[in-house]
Amino acid sequence: MTRAVLHVDMDAFYASVEQHDAPALKGRPVIVGWEGARGVVAAASYEVRAFGVHSAMPMRAALQRCPHAVCVRPRMQRYQEVSRTVFGVFHEITPLVEGLSLDEAFLDVTASQALLGDAIEIAQRIKRRIRELTGLTASVGVASNKLVAKIASDLHKPDGLTVVTAHSQRALLDALSVRKLPGLGRKTGAKVEAAGIRTLGELRSAPDAVLWPLFGRYSAWMRERASGIDERPVQPDLEEKSLSAEDTFESDLAEPRVLQRQLARLADLAASRLRARELMAGCIGVKIRRGDFTTFTRQRAVAPPTCEGRAIGGVAAELLTRWLAANPGAKLRLLGVVLTELTPAAQLGLFEEARPQSRVDATLDEARARFGTRALRRGNTIE
Repeated sequence: MTRAVLHVDMDAFYASVEQHDAPALKGRPVIVGWEGARGVVAAASYEVRAFGVHSAMPMRAALQRCPHAVCVRPRMQRYQEVSRTVFGVFHEITPLVEGLSLDEAFLDVTASQALLGDAIEIAQRIKRRIRELTGLTASVGVASNKLVAKIASDLHKPDGLTVVTAHSQRALLDALSVRKLPGLGRKTGAKVEAAGIRTLGELRSAPDAVLWPLFGRYSAWMRERASGIDERPVQPDLEEKSLSAEDTFESDLAEPRVLQRQLARLADLAASRLRARELMAGCIGVKIRRGDFTTFTRQRAVAPPTCEGRAIGGVAAELLTRWLAANPGAKLRLLGVVLTELTPAAQLGLFEEARPQSRVDATLDEARARFGTRALRRGNTIE
């Protein structure tokens, strides 16, 4: 049986969730992100993309391009909730689901075709089911491998369905810009174009004398990718390596009390995300970036692993206190809490132990899920 791989990508996910939840935003240019001098665009609706706004763009630049855009602060718990529904649809189809982010995944549906029809029918079923359950649209690429499926899903957004067969693959890929090749990068893409290679067809047929200065020992691999060759399996058991929450401040901060309050907020957010994924952390760290962009990390192992907000916040506060003592008067541009050595909570009886702090966390999570992330806040995070 011919291998069948889908790449499913939700359309402008964060922004689409906001437009769905607030119908007054439908059809309007929506930017999800934090306003301010150092704010960054987390997501952009298709209406605002028409003005050249895109994710990872500084908020100031985005608003210069589209002054009438509606700015909405991110609601990560809501996006995680919708993501769980979407991934539930994927698992109705196949156990071979490789999640790449909250809104994107590969599915190997080769074996599913015997029961559910061919890959195109399965893709249509997934799109229809996602719309029924969430009100959102997804774009799907169908191909014989992950690389081509990912390229395909991006060709007809939003709400697209692009099928690449063995017969059509070469013609489709050859005509595409080299910028469509996943992982090429903006700077490398510019260098490749400067070398006279503008399409994947030209990259596929370029001689080593042209490719070697660009890619070195990866030249043959890049030629294979331009040809659509990809033997990687869909890996459903990829474990999350780390989880974090960080923030860049509008102006550099130096007051220890203010920094500790900001860190407490980030620790609470990271712990909440940890619990949402039913994970526990065996190592807690802080990320510290000075105004001159010098970055430091400090971490400490904890036993047993935890997902409690107070425990995570306490360790993070201690790490920051020690760093500040060694760097008095330092002005910080960014702070973050990084959780690693993650373990499934179920293995450690997370929900069997009725510890008071666990009940507090559970109450916080429930209230925030119902009324928004700022509905309840810990006292040490309030100005």
